[in-house]
Amino acid sequence: MSPRSRFAHRSAVAAALAAALAAPTAAAQDAHAHGGDAERLGRVAFPSSCNAAARPLVERGVAMLHSFWFEQAQHTFQEAAAADPACAMAPWGVAMTLLGNPYAAADPPPPRRRAALEAARKAVELARTATPRERGYADAALALYLDHETVPYRARMQAHEEALRRLREAVPDDPEAAIFHARAVIANAPPSDLTFARQRLAAGILEPLFGRQPDHPGLAHYLIHANDAPPIARLGLAAARRYADIAPSAPHALHMPSHIFTRLGYWDESIATNRRSAAAEPDSNAAVHPMDYMVYAYLQQGRDAEAKRVVDRVPRTDSRAYAAVAGYNLVAMPARYALERGRWDEAAQLALPAGVSPQVEAITRFARAVGAARGGRLDAARAEIAALAVLRDSLAGRRDEYWATIVGAQRLAAEAWLARAAHDDARAVRLAREAAELEETVEKHPVTPGPLLPARELEGDLLLELRRPAEALRSYELTLRREPNRARTLFGAGRAAELAGNPTAAGRYYAELLALMRNADPQRPEPAVARAFMAGRSTVQR
Repeated sequence: MSPRSRFAHRSAVAAALAAALAAPTAAAQDAHAHGGDAERLGRVAFPSSCNAAARPLVERGVAMLHSFWFEQAQHTFQEAAAADPACAMAPWGVAMTLLGNPYAAADPPPPRRRAALEAARKAVELARTATPRERGYADAALALYLDHETVPYRARMQAHEEALRRLREAVPDDPEAAIFHARAVIANAPPSDLTFARQRLAAGILEPLFGRQPDHPGLAHYLIHANDAPPIARLGLAAARRYADIAPSAPHALHMPSHIFTRLGYWDESIATNRRSAAAEPDSNAAVHPMDYMVYAYLQQGRDAEAKRVVDRVPRTDSRAYAAVAGYNLVAMPARYALERGRWDEAAQLALPAGVSPQVEAITRFARAVGAARGGRLDAARAEIAALAVLRDSLAGRRDEYWATIVGAQRLAAEAWLARAAHDDARAVRLAREAAELEETVEKHPVTPGPLLPARELEGDLLLELRRPAEALRSYELTLRREPNRARTLFGAGRAAELAGNPTAAGRYYAELLALMRNADPQRPEPAVARAFMAGRSTVQR
């Protein structure tokens, strides 16, 4: 495009955008007639060339899309299409909602991809007579699904991001183009990049906009995702504190703050926001995601009975009925409940889910393997470890490097405890270290509040059992850098420091544990051990 053409193009886009911005934005500004006066989705201005009846519906749909309220957003965009069959942004919105959560890094199933491709093509067709800006949005949606039978999901996501980058440059006065571009930048960040370069790039786009639009749901939402890692989590705390109040009508907006709260070990805050989210979610499948985060938080505080009540609320259904994200959380909850409490026999006897993805099956296999090994059932542990190897190879064959890494680390960690049970202690230590080092090459997936049991924490447990407390203490301290305020890790660190003859460190970790577990159930043994040390009555024998 020549400089003159580029200038003319941008001028036309700017004029169209300015005219559209003059239109009312009642749809997403906190309430809408369809949702009633109580509906609060945040404030989104998404101008379009649609007619007066469709414009507010498009904005309401975009507000829902930013809070991942997908089914309701799709219905709202379909309403907009019915109100104005020539509205290009209506099928664009349908195509975008059918993608689902871009941070799950999972391709939608083929029927949804086909429906989304049809909607995206419709948007492109209608956008030919709309504004250049709308053509840019339609083209970016089409990139998500074009040749989806042969082009891998990751490649299509990269094409989507590139199309949004071009749109952002073409319409620099449109904050939504910048927001959607940053959303894609975060989704395409490699989980193995522990410098978080792309997340920080996206945050650099979003933070100035959030300062100017503090009630925008997408800005708060995506800033949380951009900072969903312990080294940078505090940078997302302001967004986490705001998001639930920006869009309380959207269940996912009530859950998302817990991603930051979990990374900082703020368990009370995580429980509160996930309780609200699960209660607001009409879809029991979707509700299991905040429920898993809630179980994790309760267990860190030793509130086992309350964790159990959440686990017991899990819908009694075949896990094949769940989408990939919900399937993970569904299976993780009972595994966490057994492992975090050290109930190895209970872990070893967990029922295997049927017909689920390899990474979901691996949750139960790992729990059963560790439980069997630590319970002295060596043959059962070997069978589970062999199954984990098959699952890892299956994921590697699919080129799913992230989950292959996670399941590979689970296999090594479980095998370390099998070696310990077989009295091959040198091999056990080597395998435990390999598991921790492998797991630490990637960050956690947004689907989970954290590993079932961190591999580095399990290394600490092993070293402590082998009477190597100084080494164990280092393992626990490394765990706390990635998983702050974890109860098992704090307790292990206190015991290791005590055995290593470091009463200052022991007192510090036990004090943190007692503050964390101030409302723990009476049967939890850790607070009693910590109190005995603080009172000068150590229960640990050197």
